[in-house]
Amino acid sequence: MVAWEVLRAVDERGAYANLLLPALLSQRRLSGLDRGFATELTYGALRAQGLIDGVLDTVTSRPVATVDAGLRDALRLGTYQLLRTRVPARAAVGTTVELVRATSGERPVRFANAVLRRVADRVAETGGDVAALLSAPPFARDPFGHLAVVTAHPRWIVEVIADALGGDLDETRAALEADDARPAVHLVAPPDRLSRDDLLAETAEAGFSAEPGRHSPFAVVLGGGDPGALPSVAAGRAAVQDEGSQLMALALARTPTVGADSGVTVDLCAGPGGKAALLAALLTTGGAGVGDGLGLPEPALLACEPRATRAAMVAAALGGRPGAFVVRADGRYPPLPAGRVDRVLVDAPCTGLGALRRRPEARWRKLAADATALSGLQRQLLVSALDLVRPGGVVAYVTCSPHPAETTEVVGAVVEQRGGAVGVLDARAALPGVPALGDGPYVQLWPHRHGTDAMFLALLRG
Repeated sequence: MVAWEVLRAVDERGAYANLLLPALLSQRRLSGLDRGFATELTYGALRAQGLIDGVLDTVTSRPVATVDAGLRDALRLGTYQLLRTRVPARAAVGTTVELVRATSGERPVRFANAVLRRVADRVAETGGDVAALLSAPPFARDPFGHLAVVTAHPRWIVEVIADALGGDLDETRAALEADDARPAVHLVAPPDRLSRDDLLAETAEAGFSAEPGRHSPFAVVLGGGDPGALPSVAAGRAAVQDEGSQLMALALARTPTVGADSGVTVDLCAGPGGKAALLAALLTTGGAGVGDGLGLPEPALLACEPRATRAAMVAAALGGRPGAFVVRADGRYPPLPAGRVDRVLVDAPCTGLGALRRRPEARWRKLAADATALSGLQRQLLVSALDLVRPGGVVAYVTCSPHPAETTEVVGAVVEQRGGAVGVLDARAALPGVPALGDGPYVQLWPHRHGTDAMFLALLRG
């Protein structure tokens, strides 16, 4: 029932499954096994929605899109069990029919039973082979169409990922398959609040399995359990943050400036505040800055966020650090004079294609035109950052997307517009020890390579 409620909320009001599901699981106080199964059903059915609907369309007398929404979501959950779980077919059909009876009444029960039995028969006939179930085009003839079907992604996303990976179709398949893997929970131990060793000891004391992150010196990877139950997380001394996001902040902090520092760092798009908090921990607690009349104590971090709710989230993430400040301002119009800041982070609004494994419904909500619509804003923000940074300072342009229209094309256009006034740094140098970063000068992380979200990083010298 919990999984069905989440699917309905996603469909009816555009809810975010990764926010709603944990709240419902907590309210219902399900056992560990039931929590795990509800989580798999919810996220799995949302990720595979295109595949599931395609299978349903092969066994129904009318398009699944025309079926009553509540009944359709129940059928999706039943079909997911038949396709992707070890639940016996009879049990999957029976429990789904009972769900239909409880949520839609008696009238559609016979229809649901017949449809799911046909799905079960088709799965048995094909051995669950998705390509056979949906008559996917042969890989040799249409590799993008084939991968779209068998990995349950819109074709345009397959094409974007392939483009970002230089046309390597084996890597493209691996990247798409990684979107269906359950992401591990990453914690950050801000170095001004506690050490990673202390956080690891705390997880062990709580009975959680955990290990150090692969790349960030502040990361802890949880093997399971509710991170909110850890005292350091509950008290704000540690937080949930993808290791890739940690690396973006760390890269900016590590990159040296040239010339006299003002002691000021700016995060132009700070919400919800994770990167700003780590930057503050790294850059505002190491002693007095030089200062040049900007009206801030130094060293200092100024976090810009235009929306009140998200500004409050940033303030909470910063946790009262004395050198960190939140201002409600649009990053395109920051409240500071031009050419005076040491470092600027542009964590630009983007399609979020790099975090599809965390937002299972997102792949079916996004449109190919979304990246084009956002690219203008991304360029404006990067121009604003370059205007703000002083000569010799550093700008980090970051997106949680591998889409070239949001990454290399944005940076390339702005750098070309600036002529020779902007230098492109080799971002790989800021992440020593992180493997498989490509030819540079940019960095693109990947879930299948690095175990992180697909974060993009460009470092520019003002």
